Amino acid sequence: MYKFVAVLALASGLINGPANAAQVEVTWQDPDTYQDIHPSNQSRQSFRKMIFSDFEEYFGKLAEDLPEDQTLSLTITDLDLAGQVWPSSFVGGIGGTDIRLVKSVYIPRINFVYTLTDASGNTLQSAEVKLKDMGFMDRGVRTNRRYSNLSYEKAMFKDWFDKTLEQTAAN
Repeated sequence: MYKFVAVLALASGLINGPANAAQVEVTWQDPDTYQDIHPSNQSRQSFRKMIFSDFEEYFGKLAEDLPEDQTLSLTITDLDLAGQVWPSSFVGGIGGTDIRLVKSVYIPRINFVYTLTDASGNTLQSAEVKLKDMGFMDRGVRTNRRYSNLSYEKAMFKDWFDKTLEQTAAN
């Protein structure tokens, strides 16, 4: 079983973030089995690295709303990015570069297990989560959504974060 683990050191200020943010631990469990983490115009390895890094930075940004003495642990078990990668010749493109075609039938999904703990290691919340956003293209455009990496996936995760961890963030 392949695991890639990242601990975001937000509380210590090593990554751009305030000193009052919760710590975030991200484990990418068996990414070779994910439904869709396919690149369109770069190598698989560099695309995966970019995707993981972008998500980890985003998770860290969301953790700024959580108390600094908490730790949010995420184990990502599956990822299916919005859209589907097609050879450019299939979608009327010219050249050899593949294209990620985003249509409403190619919905974003992310499955993960999360645990939120306090400074003593006591579990505050924990669950297995399977997110999907079947209406991702029907929602109003959020700020910079169209031009941001992983905008549909981030919006889906933020909606979950706001609903699930809202009370914790308010404390």
